[in-house]
Amino acid sequence: MLYGGAVYFRLHAMKHICNDAVKEESRLMHINIKKTLAAIVGAAALAAVVPATAAQAADNSLHVSGGKLYSAGKQFIPQGINHAYQWYPEHTSSIADIANAGANTVRVVLSGGRYGTTSASEVSNIVNQCKQNNLVCILEDHDTTGYGDTEYAADAKSLDDAVQFWKSVGSAIKGQEDYVMINLGNEPYGNNTAAQWTAGTKSAIKQMRDAGFKHTLVVTAPNWGQDWQGVMKNNAKSVYQQDSNVLFDVHMYGVYSSASTVKSYIDSFVNQGLPLMVGEFGNKHSDGIPDAATIMSYTKEKGVGLLAWSWCGNTDGVEYLDLVNNWNAGSLSSWGNMFINGTNGLKQRGVEKAGIYGGGSNVGGGDTTDDGYPICSSSSVDPDGDGWGWENNQSCKVVNTTGGTGNTGNTGTTDDGYPVCSSSSVDPDGDGWGWENNQSCKVVSNSGNTGSDSGNSGSDSGNTGNTGDGNYPICSSSSVDPDGDGWGWENNQSCKVASNSGNSGNSGSTTSPDGYPYCSSSSVDPDGDGWGWENNQSCKVR
Repeated sequence: MLYGGAVYFRLHAMKHICNDAVKEESRLMHINIKKTLAAIVGAAALAAVVPATAAQAADNSLHVSGGKLYSAGKQFIPQGINHAYQWYPEHTSSIADIANAGANTVRVVLSGGRYGTTSASEVSNIVNQCKQNNLVCILEDHDTTGYGDTEYAADAKSLDDAVQFWKSVGSAIKGQEDYVMINLGNEPYGNNTAAQWTAGTKSAIKQMRDAGFKHTLVVTAPNWGQDWQGVMKNNAKSVYQQDSNVLFDVHMYGVYSSASTVKSYIDSFVNQGLPLMVGEFGNKHSDGIPDAATIMSYTKEKGVGLLAWSWCGNTDGVEYLDLVNNWNAGSLSSWGNMFINGTNGLKQRGVEKAGIYGGGSNVGGGDTTDDGYPICSSSSVDPDGDGWGWENNQSCKVVNTTGGTGNTGNTGTTDDGYPVCSSSSVDPDGDGWGWENNQSCKVVSNSGNTGSDSGNSGSDSGNTGNTGDGNYPICSSSSVDPDGDGWGWENNQSCKVASNSGNSGNSGSTTSPDGYPYCSSSSVDPDGDGWGWENNQSCKVR
């Protein structure tokens, strides 16, 4: 706006195991290869789509992964308000007022000469105000607005000029990657020069990285931000392939006057897995009437960022874009009431603070896990039950929303998408990983997990019927298990020998016919293969 998958191996055919060392190695391979290969396969699949960048920020910082924006490991959707600081620096309470209105982000207008020059000390003060009010700060250089349209923006500066401005205030923002995103330049190309956007944007990003800026970089569309020629939409992927720590920004005014136009544009980014925000919009404009209601509802539905223009200070016939009257937070305009209190407005959007401030979501709006992998739409795309599936030509994670069976304490999943183990008893080697429900799980230490897991004590009631643990069929008789290792062979497949007398205690003989001690409980056999580990040695489950 211008003022004025994983793989693991079960070797049931090799029923004669040489010794304890071989058995234990096989057991650990079963668990650890699965975890390791799942991570490797998934990471490789994602890397094929999203290239690594040397400028990728640290885990706590704002950064893009898998087409989503994250803060301190939690997905973050910027939702807030623009503030015209450069023209109204005296209104020092506005950032706090914007936070109180329900925003989690403020986009702040700066200038490197076209509208005066914002100093590094001013920028530092702005960043501190954002941090004090739990806001993510998007700093934007307004000098580039309309560059190339000499009739309306003869004094506009290039993105190369913007890079020089960011270097001049670098001391105030380097090291603030947890709290600050840098909007390279506002509406950096007009209508006559929109075709230059792709090359100019790539060049500016490289210059910023070479200058040591590790921040998420916000890149705004040409055509005065509205991208009506589709230049950003059609070339965003090539920019993202050069540097994946970027967030694309479109401004929706008169061009976006219909629901179909709004939805089509947003879908073009969502369907490509590219991060997008609507960095400016209004409910009226001189070039047409934006469909503000659809912009608000559809960005919410799709998890796309949204910032309204602007808090106050509009002039030259667009005063209707002020959200408050006369800088008074207690006096909302009709536009302000719509955006803050209306349907799908800030008060109804479920706005989460950034993870760095203790907010955010583990699952990120239902679309991705914290490490950026998409969540599978159904466990049916994970036929081997390893927690990884394949759909939409990419790896996805199956999220267990109910936790392991018998788990009354830690239901759900850990931040990286693994289910929480129902009990530490399924982690006999104490490495923090267990095996239950035919998949790896993480042991979470709390009072809910102390003591024995009642779901595993007593008789093996979970193995009655047609299948045992791990979905293997139960043998019809122990006679098909001549070596007494708990596994038999019938109907041309492996089967498990079920115990009829229960697993508690060591009643009767304490050793199996081949000399191995019997396990005191099936709980020490987390993968259900008939072998456990206790008293520093392998044991057989009766």
